[in-house]
Amino acid sequence: MENKEEIVDVRSVVEAVSAEDGDAPLYQVESLCMRCGENGVTKFLLTLIPHFRKVLLSAFECPHCGERNNEVQFAGEIQPRGCCYHLEVPSGDQKMFHRQVVKSESATIKIPELDFEIPPEAQRGSLSTLEGILVRAADELQALQDERKKVDPQTAEAIDQFLLKLRACARGDLSFTLILDDPAGNSFIENPYAPSPDPSLHIKFYERTPEQQASLGYLVDPTQLEESRTVVTEESNSTSDQMQRVPHGSVGAVAGHRAIAQSNSSEMADALFRYSAPEEVMTFPSTCGACTARCETRMFVTRIPYFQEVIVMASTCDSCGYRNSELKPGGRIPEKGKKISLCVKNINDLSRDVIKSDTASVKVPELDLELASGTLGGVVTTVEGLITKISESLERVHGFTFGDSLDENRKTKWQDFKARLNKLLSLEDLWTLILDDALANSFISPATDDMKDDHQLTFEEYERSWEQNEELGLNDIDTSSADTAYNSTDNA
Repeated sequence: MENKEEIVDVRSVVEAVSAEDGDAPLYQVESLCMRCGENGVTKFLLTLIPHFRKVLLSAFECPHCGERNNEVQFAGEIQPRGCCYHLEVPSGDQKMFHRQVVKSESATIKIPELDFEIPPEAQRGSLSTLEGILVRAADELQALQDERKKVDPQTAEAIDQFLLKLRACARGDLSFTLILDDPAGNSFIENPYAPSPDPSLHIKFYERTPEQQASLGYLVDPTQLEESRTVVTEESNSTSDQMQRVPHGSVGAVAGHRAIAQSNSSEMADALFRYSAPEEVMTFPSTCGACTARCETRMFVTRIPYFQEVIVMASTCDSCGYRNSELKPGGRIPEKGKKISLCVKNINDLSRDVIKSDTASVKVPELDLELASGTLGGVVTTVEGLITKISESLERVHGFTFGDSLDENRKTKWQDFKARLNKLLSLEDLWTLILDDALANSFISPATDDMKDDHQLTFEEYERSWEQNEELGLNDIDTSSADTAYNSTDNA
């Protein structure tokens, strides 16, 4: 049977898997029922959730005892970074419980207020709602209560008290926080306000630890697991080995490594600029962000006109083929943040170079569009490329909101927003692009030789708030001990 990749919405997928007869490309396999020991039927459907992920849906049914269950497994790739969703659920808000939730087989669900955790092996991959997740957890805890009361009445009584609280949360009687943490990056909680920010939902992407890499099936060096637990570095013993492995184009690597190890920004810049032209890069060993194998990172420092000094880094892993490039700001942390506004009028404005750091937020007032800092990470692109990345990111992250299961009003809202987003690139109307960077590490290139003559581009510096400094970790920085140590070294 030819299994074509068919794009369907979530409701149609469930109906297709549950249907006895239909044209959906289903696979049926006879399998053992774990409840009665007889043979039942498992149906498989490989499909693509709109703009989200390729998934394998399975539904089992036993005609002898009536046992039924379903499961979703991700047939696509593991994402480069893990994701963590924080959803604040107030009491009495029933609409909050209708949000669609994708929980992959590697995801963990936590409710801190109840000290409750659903490990990955407890609930495997599932497509459900917030209410369905909680009700299923309560039902699974309730299933063995009769046996517990016979063996351990005290524990059974404690679980009964806990179930009262859990079911109260599922009914909306209590406020709580739901945390969905997935190292594979394949889980999802719906944002009904998209593309606008959701005040109740916070998303964080993070790099996986070696332990998480190993749990996902990656081959991890045992020494890396030990290093991640003890975090012991031996700079002096490894320096000689590292220098022997430095390839061509790394002139002055010893001075550069010494400056980086001492975290002396001025010496690092002087050492790199003294010995390295842009075509002569430094190379040093690092760890692959995908498989945690040892690889090499190439780096050089350059200065962008009208902007600042930047460090360009590129990594390639020979083990898994993963490639990554980054542009890091150089020099000291600016004292003020910067807001950059560009009025886009013609096609030449779409070709302007854009550097968006991972601390910058993006706004388009004409669309009421706002992306929080860190949404797209750090990118080097053009104005047109940035809008394209925003469109692709919205379709990928808010996959369910584009399906046929969406109600007509919200579907019309999304279709209207997508049409308006596409009109930005056709330049039917003037629009404004705003980059707000608390660390002033973002940049839009001017169209004239003198930046003052570019009247479409404006820069505004501002004082960072205490909350912004706290988020960036600047309030707790104390360099007095380090300054004293370096001053004494210099004097010696």
